Amino acid sequence: MSAVPTTLAVADYAVFGVTLGISAAIGIFYAIKDWRSTEGTEGYLLGGRNLGMIPVSLSLSVSFMSAVTVLGTPAEVYLYGTMYWWFLLSMLIVAVVTSELYIPTFYHMGISSTYEYLEARFNRPVRVLATITFILETIFYVGIVIYAPSLALSAVTGFDLWSAVLSTGLVCTFYTTLGGIKAVIWTDVFQAVVMLCGFLAVTIRGSVVLGGYENVWKICEEGGRVDFLHFDLDPRYRHTFWSIIVGGTFLWLGVYAVSQSQVQRYLCCRSVNQAKGAIYLNWLGLVIIISLSVMNGAILYAFYHDCDPLSTGKVGASDQQLLPYMALELFKDYPGLTGLVVSCVFSGSLSTVSSGINAMSCVTVEDFIKPATKWSETTYTWLSKGAVIIYGGLCIAMAYLASQLGGVLEAALSILGLVGGPLVGLFTLGMMFPFANSIGAFVGLLSGLAVSTWVYIGSKTYPPDPIFVRKLPVDISGCPVVNITSNATIASFTSATTPLPTTTVAPVIPAIADFYSISYVYYSCVGFGTTLVIGLVLSLLT
Repeated sequence: MSAVPTTLAVADYAVFGVTLGISAAIGIFYAIKDWRSTEGTEGYLLGGRNLGMIPVSLSLSVSFMSAVTVLGTPAEVYLYGTMYWWFLLSMLIVAVVTSELYIPTFYHMGISSTYEYLEARFNRPVRVLATITFILETIFYVGIVIYAPSLALSAVTGFDLWSAVLSTGLVCTFYTTLGGIKAVIWTDVFQAVVMLCGFLAVTIRGSVVLGGYENVWKICEEGGRVDFLHFDLDPRYRHTFWSIIVGGTFLWLGVYAVSQSQVQRYLCCRSVNQAKGAIYLNWLGLVIIISLSVMNGAILYAFYHDCDPLSTGKVGASDQQLLPYMALELFKDYPGLTGLVVSCVFSGSLSTVSSGINAMSCVTVEDFIKPATKWSETTYTWLSKGAVIIYGGLCIAMAYLASQLGGVLEAALSILGLVGGPLVGLFTLGMMFPFANSIGAFVGLLSGLAVSTWVYIGSKTYPPDPIFVRKLPVDISGCPVVNITSNATIASFTSATTPLPTTTVAPVIPAIADFYSISYVYYSCVGFGTTLVIGLVLSLLT
């Protein structure tokens, strides 16, 4: 293989700049279009409840597909195989449950904030606790969504880290502030097209370079990457059919059923049937996006199947850097196409960030400001815009904080389960159990958050045995000898020598460590179950 470029070309920067420019222009367009709108906060935060299901469904799809996912799914296939694809089945279950149980409840109440339901069903303290939980979760997650892909791209392409962080955060804040939810949804539509083009570019070019996709699949089968048949019931295995279907269902219910970022989109639709249609169309969009990202992962493995760039030190420790590194090599003779892949990654960031800060603005106005004041709709609209600016700044600040901490990426990926599970348990408590009361709901939510967080911290203290992680072997036999790093030499020398005698005593591992070893996918189940059980018991006792 010839040398891999280490910087982006001018054409690549131009493509990225056009992506940001069009996103900003959509915000300006809706700011001008709705300048004299009399819809107030309902128009700004909910689009006047008059949007069609097709743009809403595309927005739902790409809001889920953050840049962490765009980079992480191909790397997941490269390191662990294709079991990830089963998440599509759990997402179908989530689509059915959400459309038939949760959407009708929220839509017929005519609410703006998801958490209004909690005050109507329980009391105001329960609503406030849930809202604060959502805001903290979103600031943390969105901050990582801004920082992690920026770090990965800067490490591989030379793209300036803080230019990437600031451009993502500021552009999102700009168009969300100006255009409200309409700008967010229509930029999501544009970004969905960009993401699709980026995925297709890698799929087509990779297939051509590797002699057709049939050959790609054959190499992956020989390397053990094609695997859909893990049916172990042991919850400690990272990804099995049962962990993905059971754990994944509760994980994504926390996103699609009760998260303000998604529920706000259902409430933008013209009718409850349009809202239901949007979530089913969203699932079809996820089938396309996730299938293409899994295919990209297969291409990634086939491309490096005999010369792993992680082992040889060509790519840093983060597996998030694998896809952009391959893109530089695939498109080195095609200026602008690497920029398209970069734009694909950042489109995932833009859609997630804009959705998050718009949702936080909505719950701030609806849950905290409106109940305590009696101001005009114009005032509330300006306060909503101010809240967008503040939350945009807080998310950029969180991205900076992430740069000062280690190992926060995995925490960001787990937080959806840590927080989503207890919140699903809280809403289920209210909808399914008429005797549940506010004391049970409040303490149940706190207990669910505490227990799921405790399990996560325990998993960091006592990591699971590698046998349960099932990380697949990689190969460097095809690498040029000069490219093999000194680390490999040191490893070979070490293995060839007789180990020195040691008197180190193995640490005592408590029995509860097995519980800490459960798959991260089950964190949402732990939080859901704890919230529900504690909530029901306390409700019966009080």
